[in-house]
Amino acid sequence: MRRPVAAALGAVLVAGVFCGWSGWSYHQAAHSSSVRFAAARDQVQRAGRQEIATLNTLDPRQSDAGLRRWLDASTGALHDELQRESAQNRQKVAQAQVAAAGTVTDLAVTELDTRAGTAQVIATVQVDLGTRGTQRKRFTAVLARTGKDWKLTSLTAVPVGAQ
Repeated sequence: MRRPVAAALGAVLVAGVFCGWSGWSYHQAAHSSSVRFAAARDQVQRAGRQEIATLNTLDPRQSDAGLRRWLDASTGALHDELQRESAQNRQKVAQAQVAAAGTVTDLAVTELDTRAGTAQVIATVQVDLGTRGTQRKRFTAVLARTGKDWKLTSLTAVPVGAQ
């Protein structure tokens, strides 16, 4: 009778040790720096997709709202440039009378510095120009963390055939 009780107590003890070790391992994994880095990378990817698409989208019937969205998607030097050139951009949109709807088809984070709050991405974009067809573009972009959000500080077109 003692052997079954001792075996049962031993099994309970082993199970308890295993549960404790599993809980500790889960806690370590859930709070590791690699998990935080992956979450930051995912946030940069989402923001990069959204903000690059925004800067490739504009409806001439709602140009003021579209240009405000451009400013909201940017910070730093890019924001300043867009603000400085807003009257020229408004005039160009009015003359062209073409609605553009950008969609990021692919994006990769090429650099991420979570301490400095900076990231660099590359992206391919499809811009639907209505009856004028579709354009495909490639960009490199730099993003900066502004509080909890990431915004574009630069957006540079990469010519087709460039390495």
